[in-house]
This record gives sequence, structure tokens and C-alpha cells, in this order.
Amino acid sequence: MARRVVTRDQVEQALAAATQPLDTAGTRAAVRATLGWIAQSHPGRSVEIRVPPQGAVQAITGPTHTRGTPPNVIETDATTWLALVVGTLAWAEAVADGRIRASGSRADLSGLLPLRLPPAEPDAR
Repeated sequence: MARRVVTRDQVEQALAAATQPLDTAGTRAAVRATLGWIAQSHPGRSVEIRVPPQGAVQAITGPTHTRGTPPNVIETDATTWLALVVGTLAWAEAVADGRIRASGSRADLSGLLPLRLPPAEPDAR
């Protein structure tokens, strides 16, 4: 199954939207775009990131699993996820408050969040 490609514009829109109150569809779109960007920017299958019911991805290089629950799982709700990606909530604070359930030695996204996009490439003309 091919992964959906997430564009820089989609992520920029998602990050901007995440700073505002969102309806269900807006929340779903922002979560899926940011999850997709993480998976695309940090490919691999060693960590599963779950934001039910909006989405889940596998990312980060390292040991992979083939059956059952992966050894490194991160799960949170959409509100917490979006606060993490825009930087209004710190990873350590969310873990300490129990807003993130993380298991496994690689289940730490503090180095990836808040989400920072690389500088845009100039138009090739």
C-alpha cells in the first residue's frame, strides 16, 4: 500500500489551522497532514504514532516489527497532538500529565516536536 504524499503547503496549512479552534473535519485534516509529514520526513517502521480516530503512522528508522503491537507506540488525542506539533505544549509536560501514552525505548518524539519545516526551496525557473 502506497503512502499518501503530504506537501509542504498542506503541512503549513495544517500548522496554521491548528492554532485556531477546529471542527471535526479540520482536526482530522490537520492531524493527518502532520502525521503524514512526520512519517515522510522520518521514514521507518520502528515507532507507531497513533492519534485515534484521526490516524496512525509508522515512522523512525530502527528495528521493525512484523506482527502484533509494535514495541514502540505513542498514542494521544488530537488536541494534544496538535498542541505538540505547533509548540504550545512540550513533550515532557504532556508525558508527565498523562496526555501521551508512550511505550518502548524509541517512543520519544521530543526531538521532532514542535514540527519545524525546513526552509522552502526557491522556485526553479
